[in-house]
Amino acid sequence: MAYCATSHTPHISPKWSSSPRNALIQSRNRFTVVPIRFPPNIPPNVLKFDRIRSPIRASSAQLMEQNLGSRVPTIVDVDLGNRSYPIYIGSGLLDQPHLLQRHVHGKRVLVVTNTTVAPLYLDKVVSALTDGNSSVSVESVILPDGEKYKNMETLMKVFDKAIESRFDRRTTFVALGGGVIGDMCGFAAAAFLRGVNFIQIPTTVMAQVDSSVGGKTGINHPLGKNLIGAFYQPQCVLVDTDTLHTLPDRELASGIAEVVKYGLIRDAEFFEWQEKNMNALLARDANALAYAIKRSCENKAEVVSLDEKESGLRATLNLGHTFGHAIEAGFGYGQWLHGEAVAAGTVMAVDMSHRLGWIDESIVKRVYDILLAANLPIGPPECMTVEMFKSYMAVDKKVADGLLRLILLKGPLGNCVFTGDYDRKALDETLHAFCKS
Repeated sequence: MAYCATSHTPHISPKWSSSPRNALIQSRNRFTVVPIRFPPNIPPNVLKFDRIRSPIRASSAQLMEQNLGSRVPTIVDVDLGNRSYPIYIGSGLLDQPHLLQRHVHGKRVLVVTNTTVAPLYLDKVVSALTDGNSSVSVESVILPDGEKYKNMETLMKVFDKAIESRFDRRTTFVALGGGVIGDMCGFAAAAFLRGVNFIQIPTTVMAQVDSSVGGKTGINHPLGKNLIGAFYQPQCVLVDTDTLHTLPDRELASGIAEVVKYGLIRDAEFFEWQEKNMNALLARDANALAYAIKRSCENKAEVVSLDEKESGLRATLNLGHTFGHAIEAGFGYGQWLHGEAVAAGTVMAVDMSHRLGWIDESIVKRVYDILLAANLPIGPPECMTVEMFKSYMAVDKKVADGLLRLILLKGPLGNCVFTGDYDRKALDETLHAFCKS
C-alpha cells in the first residue's frame, strides 16, 4: 500500500482548509438503512441510566453552579456486572492515594508510561501507590512517545520488563499516559500470564473521554489501525484533570474531536453546549473541561454497559473512525493525531449522510463550524487518494462478510445508524469530493 510522503509532524496546530470540493452536494436517491440492534426490552430512545452518579442531562446554567474541578471526585460507573468499575474525575486526584491503592491487587505494580509523561507525573503516581503502604513495590517501563510506536516491538518492552522482574499474576499494571500507552498497557495486562490487574490513569483529553473507558486494548499493524488487540476492562479509571495543564494545544484539540462525536451520535443537548462553550474548552477553563469529560464518560459508560463487545450499539462510537483510520494508516501513523484524523473522517461521514438524504444541510454546516472552531481539520491530507481510502477501509474491523459497514448520521441531530445498507454511489461521491483521484 502507498503511504503519503511527509517531511515532519508539525509542532503547532495546523491551519485546516475550510473548503473541501463539492462537500454539500446531495444525492438524488434515498435509501433505507438497517438500524442498529439494541439489547432486548430497551427502547432505542431510552438509554439514560439513573445509576450514573452525575446526571447526564445538565444545562449550561447548572454547569456554572457546579464545582466539577473540586478535589472530591465525580464518579461515573461502568456497569458490567462483576467486572464493573468506577471512573474517578476531578482535580488533584493523584494527591489522594486511597483512590489508587484500593484497586491494587498484590504487592507489585508495573507503571507503563512514555518519555513525555514520565518526567511530569511518574514520581507522583509512585508516591500515590506507596504512600502509607510500604509493602507495595513499584517498577516502571518508559516507552517512546507516539502513535508510530504502537506496535509489537514496543509492546515487547513491557513483556520483557515484566518477565525479567519476575512479576506474577498478582501484579497490577498501571497505564500512565495517553491513548497509545493505555491501549498497549491494557493489551499487555490482558496477555501477560493470561491476565493481570490493570488501572488506567489517562493524561490527555482523548484518553480521558474515550480510549481509557470501555476495555478496548491493542496495537496497530502496518495494514491497519488497532487490528491486534483484546477487550480487557480496567479495575478503575482515574482522571486527574490537573494533568491537562501540561497538554499541548494540538493534543487538546485532538481530544475535543471525540467530545464532539458524542453530541453528534446521541446527545444533541451536549453538542449545543459545546457550540456555546468551545472557547472555554480551548482556554482550558477548569469547569468546562471537567464537565465535558464527565458527560463524555457518562455517554460512553452507558454504551459500553449495553454493548461491551461492540456487537452493534457500541460501533456507533466509531463515527468518522473508518475514514479516520484510513488517514492515519495512509498518511503514516503519528503524522496526524488520532483526533485530527477522526475530525476529518467525521466530516466525510457527515458529507456522505447528507448525500444519502439522511440529514439536513444545516447539520453539515454545524459540524464544519464546530470543528473549525476547535482548530481541527475538515478534510483529509491532500496526498490521500480514493484508492488509498478504499484499500485501507477494506480491512477495517467493521467489515463483515466483505461488506463495509459505516456509522452515519440519520434524522435529527443526535441520531445515527450503523449499517452496510447504503448506496455505494454516495460513498464514491464523498471520496472523490475530498480526494484528488
